[in-house]
Amino acid sequence: QVQLVESGGGLVQAGGSLRLSCAASGRTFSDYAMGWFRQAPGKEREFVAGVNWSGRSTSYADSVKGRFTISRDNAAKTVYLQMNSLKPEDTAVYFCALYIKAVVTTTPPRYWGQGTQVTVSS
Repeated sequence: QVQLVESGGGLVQAGGSLRLSCAASGRTFSDYAMGWFRQAPGKEREFVAGVNWSGRSTSYADSVKGRFTISRDNAAKTVYLQMNSLKPEDTAVYFCALYIKAVVTTTPPRYWGQGTQVTVSS
């Protein structure tokens, strides 16, 4: 079984930055790709960023490219999402997720965290 616990969310003004963290336990973290997703009120959950097992390959949604950076520390079993130049439309609950593959795929992740709220004020 896998447990994922996000932290780092909060309220920030537009143009500001936040760094989300997701700590994993229970499974060999370094074997699997990780992702960040978000869900805004009244909208479907969407992919934000993903990182392969080694951290050397990343992917991003077009809406966050150039502003967000995903990274991982396999020794610490933690994945991060650095969010810069935040916009009000980035407001959402952010979830981290673990794929049961070494790379990010279109198959939805198997394990999910409980989410952390990010609110960007204008």
